[in-house]
Amino acid sequence: MNHQEKPFEFSERQIEARALMSNYSDFMLFGGSRSGKTFLAVYAVCVRALKAPDSRHAIMRFRFNAVKASICFDTFPKVMKLCFSGVAYDMSRTDWVCKFGNGSEIWFGGLDDKERSEKILGQEFATIYLNECSQISWSSVGLVKTRLAQNCTQEDGRPLVLRMLYDCNPPDKNHWTYKTFIQGVDPDTREPIKNFVRYGNIQLNPKHNIKNLPPDYIERLEGLPSYLRQRFLEGNFKDANPNALFPEATIDKWRVEDQASLPTMARLVIGVDPSGADDDNNEGNDAIGIYAAGLGVDGVAYLIEDGTVKAGPSIWGKMAVSAYHRHGAGLMVGEQNFGGAMVKFVIQTIDRSVNYQIVTASKGKMQRAEPFSPLFEDGRVRVVGRQIEFEEELTGFSTNGYTGAKSPNRADAAFWCLAALFPSIVGQKAQQKKDVEVFKTTSKWGR
Repeated sequence: MNHQEKPFEFSERQIEARALMSNYSDFMLFGGSRSGKTFLAVYAVCVRALKAPDSRHAIMRFRFNAVKASICFDTFPKVMKLCFSGVAYDMSRTDWVCKFGNGSEIWFGGLDDKERSEKILGQEFATIYLNECSQISWSSVGLVKTRLAQNCTQEDGRPLVLRMLYDCNPPDKNHWTYKTFIQGVDPDTREPIKNFVRYGNIQLNPKHNIKNLPPDYIERLEGLPSYLRQRFLEGNFKDANPNALFPEATIDKWRVEDQASLPTMARLVIGVDPSGADDDNNEGNDAIGIYAAGLGVDGVAYLIEDGTVKAGPSIWGKMAVSAYHRHGAGLMVGEQNFGGAMVKFVIQTIDRSVNYQIVTASKGKMQRAEPFSPLFEDGRVRVVGRQIEFEEELTGFSTNGYTGAKSPNRADAAFWCLAALFPSIVGQKAQQKKDVEVFKTTSKWGR
């Protein structure tokens, strides 16, 4: 049976957004997931390209691979098929430029690809659309804006007004998107933005796109933790924690969406953070953090899998050992001051072949987390995929301590991994040559 794609239908709210865009030089669509924001923005770029011959337009994200996957291979062809079915175009998969018959072009790029971004930023454009702009720094926005400078004329003889478009799932209120478009202040100077009347925005949520969504999609979003419902269902900016060690926007910025794109791992570690749970009665105890992380040959640490479980030693021990062998890890670690010796006993009772090591970290939660904050900021530590409960714990760490609702067992297990992968960061001695050889010979990631 052939699957027939359901036609896209603009809702009243989306029609309102289309009309509003034409009134502003800078316009942001923000709100929940699958609300039609990207479709609308790409549609607007196409309209402008088609009504102004020989005009040039750019669609950019922080990562070039993300532009190709989400826009070039998905949204853009859908927009052309559903809204401009009679319009011919040529998409170059070498230059990543779409050319229309009227001479107009749409360039696709990512700010992480220096050579590609320099080529794009050497051009002038009539429209620039920043997709998932919460991942892009304010300084990069300023640089991109300098290329919004092409003079072009529409078919009716009127000039095409220069326009910047943005979209995002709203981050916290400390982000430049909130300060610029909602508060109307410059994120650097905190001074009111001149000509703020030229900045517009509209909130779009899944309920505004319900005709184009699977029947159970909103129900699934309603089952998310509250902070994720706020962002992806209700589309609200979260109250800011200016002292956060791992801001949501930083995690998003460096996130690896596809595990298949990971580099070869030079080392892979399983971290275990135990609680007081026993085999007979652990209902009231904290979960046992079990985490898999690897250090790629590119020098970046990848937070791969959260295997945390609430169970007694006979179960969590087997799950940790299973993760060790399943990932082809070369080392399992636990912390000296937090049950490390007990973990070693449990693990080696189950499987004496596991290479177990005790690491040492600071006693306070904030002190344990703080050394790794700069690594997240610089992209030297990246989360793989979307790990909801783990990320909720990460965003609870601040310079004032841990503010999360639950004990951060998942995050602590990940920190033990990072302590082993970056021993110099926490003042540990470098791993002995013997341990390095174990990684090389036992890990499927290092082969």
